[in-house]
Amino acid sequence: MRKLQVQGVHHITLLGAGRQTSIDFWEGTLGMPFVFDQPNLDNPGEGHLYFDPGDGRLITVFTDEGRAGSNRPTRPAPGEVHHLAFAVSHAVFAQAVERLDERGITHSGVKDRGFMDSIYFRDPLGLLIELAAYRFEPPSGHSHADVLHEAHLIRVARGDHAIGENHLADAIERLIARRQGSLSHDRGAKDPYGTPQG
Repeated sequence: MRKLQVQGVHHITLLGAGRQTSIDFWEGTLGMPFVFDQPNLDNPGEGHLYFDPGDGRLITVFTDEGRAGSNRPTRPAPGEVHHLAFAVSHAVFAQAVERLDERGITHSGVKDRGFMDSIYFRDPLGLLIELAAYRFEPPSGHSHADVLHEAHLIRVARGDHAIGENHLADAIERLIARRQGSLSHDRGAKDPYGTPQG
């Protein structure tokens, strides 16, 4: 028995309502360029809109002018989507509350997740959307997932409840030490200022 090894998200397809609602939300609210448009090849009565979330991957939406949307929250059942999270820079995240408020969009306010900050709101059809901003940049040659994995190991070893910024900082230090050798025989922390110990 062998795995089918994946290498990333190719695209995510959502069931939408009217075409303009999708364009106005995905491009007009979240800034995702509308890059491709064709019929749904499995159901020619539907449109199939493609948006770039910023990394060259795709969010696609099946649209149907006869399908009514509802913005009321749904309670997902097991196996269904709970929410979609999109990465934003710290600069954009710092403006999120103000910009959502300007549009009259109800949101969660800023949520502290230890390793990132989040804010949640619903799209016009009721899907829960998260904007997430990491509190760290991974070292060169590593991904955010590499840092989070290492931070998890540190957190568990220390018996801490959740990942915090101290775990992230120590994880980044470990990853750099493993990636890059040093001529020093002792790479431990030093005090070049001669601060008295005590």
